[in-house]
Amino acid sequence: MISLRSLVGDTDGATAIEYGLIAGLIAVAIIAAVTLLGTDLSSLFGGIAGQVATATPAS
Repeated sequence: MISLRSLVGDTDGATAIEYGLIAGLIAVAIIAAVTLLGTDLSSLFGGIAGQVATATPAS
C-alpha cells in the first residue's frame, strides 16, 4: 500500500496541471488576438473594397 507521505511529496501531477493551465491561457490569448485582429482586418479590407468600387478609372 502506498503511504500518504509518498503521495504528499509527489509533484509530477502538479507540474502537468501547471503546464496544462499555461497552454490553456496561451490558447485563450491567441484566440482573443486573432478575433480582434480579424475584425480590424475585415473592416480595413471592406473600406478598401468600397474605395475600389467607387473609384473612377484613369483615362
